[in-house]
Amino acid sequence: QLVESGGGSVQAGGSLRLACAVSGYTASSYCMGWIRQAPGKEREGVAAIDVLNSTTYAESVKGRFTISLNNAKNTLYLQMNSLKPEDTAMYYCAADPFLCGYQHIQRAAYWGQGTQVTVS
Repeated sequence: QLVESGGGSVQAGGSLRLACAVSGYTASSYCMGWIRQAPGKEREGVAAIDVLNSTTYAESVKGRFTISLNNAKNTLYLQMNSLKPEDTAMYYCAADPFLCGYQHIQRAAYWGQGTQVTVS
């Protein structure tokens, strides 16, 4: 089970940290990532982390977002800085045993329910 939290409303230039609590399995044994979808737009892989702790990012967030995994808490995070209005979307946490990389995580087998991020 994946449960996201940390979304909210923030002004442009602000920061948010999303969290994804993982239960039922060890997060570090899966490829994990964040996907977002804005109204009327296609789903977009944002960031991903693999079992070797390697990270990848979409160009649109590189340098502003940081994905990390706290193994002790079995929780995935997405630190989002310098937020822009175009970052407004529903953000989903996802996990897959094989699909790694931000380009592929949007086809992951397991998804959370999402958390809304609004930047004005």
